[in-house]
Amino acid sequence: MIATTALELAQEGLGTSGVQAWILDNLIPLLLLVVALLLLWLGGGKGDNAGVMRRLGGVIVALAIIGLAVTTNAGQEIGSWIAGLFTG
Repeated sequence: MIATTALELAQEGLGTSGVQAWILDNLIPLLLLVVALLLLWLGGGKGDNAGVMRRLGGVIVALAIIGLAVTTNAGQEIGSWIAGLFTG
């Protein structure tokens, strides 16, 4: 029973689409919530609104990079380019 299931999985091929979907659906919103809470806690309590906005600018740039990599599937090409910098 187990051997046939493993054989069927091997024939279908394994991929990372489930992991990618889980990260996009669960991990990124959770990280955004944590970042928002940290920004409010660190900067809002002290009245450092300018510091909060500087950090928020960095978060927006990071989100733009993640969105670009996810929506255009450019992540593989970017990874290959970075790997090419180190492999010669």
